[in-house]
Amino acid sequence: MTLFEKVVRPRLFRIGGGDAEHAHEWTLRRLAGISRQPAVLSLLKRRYAVQRPVDVFGVRFPNAVGLAAGMDKNGVALKAWPALGFGFVEVGTVTALAQPGNDRPRLFRLPDSRAIINRMGFNNEGAHALARRLAALGPLGVPLGISLGKSKVTPLEEAVADYRASYDALKSYGDYFAVNVSSPNTPGLRSLQDRDQLDAILAALTGERPILVKIAPDLTDHAVAELLEVCLARGVAGLIATNTTLGRDGVAPADQATAAQAGGLSGAPLTERAHKVVSFVHSETNGRLPIIGVGGLMTADDAARMFDAGASLVQLYTGFIYHGPALVRAAADRAPEATR
Repeated sequence: MTLFEKVVRPRLFRIGGGDAEHAHEWTLRRLAGISRQPAVLSLLKRRYAVQRPVDVFGVRFPNAVGLAAGMDKNGVALKAWPALGFGFVEVGTVTALAQPGNDRPRLFRLPDSRAIINRMGFNNEGAHALARRLAALGPLGVPLGISLGKSKVTPLEEAVADYRASYDALKSYGDYFAVNVSSPNTPGLRSLQDRDQLDAILAALTGERPILVKIAPDLTDHAVAELLEVCLARGVAGLIATNTTLGRDGVAPADQATAAQAGGLSGAPLTERAHKVVSFVHSETNGRLPIIGVGGLMTADDAARMFDAGASLVQLYTGFIYHGPALVRAAADRAPEATR
């Protein structure tokens, strides 16, 4: 057990009387402060940084392990993440309009399952606020991904314009863009994974920057195959597999009461399903579509299996919360030598 797991994590989990979102915000404030301290960043880099460069969809990554969207939605602590070993960072999900998200409480830990349930609802300051922050930040030193979602108040029939508005505000700052049509926490959003709706969104976005599509783990193989046809036809740069799940399989008995909360489940119960989706996508596309594997990566072995299944890159979220920055380094060390 690492120092983080023995000492840091128990203290973090007690912040705010055990309220997960309070602890998340407290941690982001501290990391934002660290982002303004070059000496501290330098010390962290010496401890955690991993240089195993990989080229994916025309972008050079220092290593193949990234921070998943949702951890730093508004990009307030961006300099800290590369210092903790991440080879790239994905901010967001950001929407064209600022929005508060769903009512609290909306973030729940399932400690015996090493899992989290969230129903955040794309709480963020909006695309233009993020653009101003990124303009002031300057170069990050690692690739930056930006996850785009639909504003809650925007009708589904106006989704294309909504995604395009966010993209136009931010296209100067992202090394790639993720089209999030798979969060379970915005009403109707997952219907945008359907062939015609997704095709219209991608038609409005592809052609300038690398565009990736983030999919749900709850889709059938047939639905994934249809989605892949649209992605390949529209020339998307890659796929992110997967988002959180509405399922509750694999939750430990001690966590069953919390598992009744509405929202998307992430963490260890998602490990096998995310791996299967990545494997299916890789097989279905004959390796033509680069994949960022995310979901249930709790150990370095999980990351290695995801790379073996066909992922070119992986992302951490819940695994980082439970196991800390040592997992970033361990996962990066398991990436294959060859670039994809």
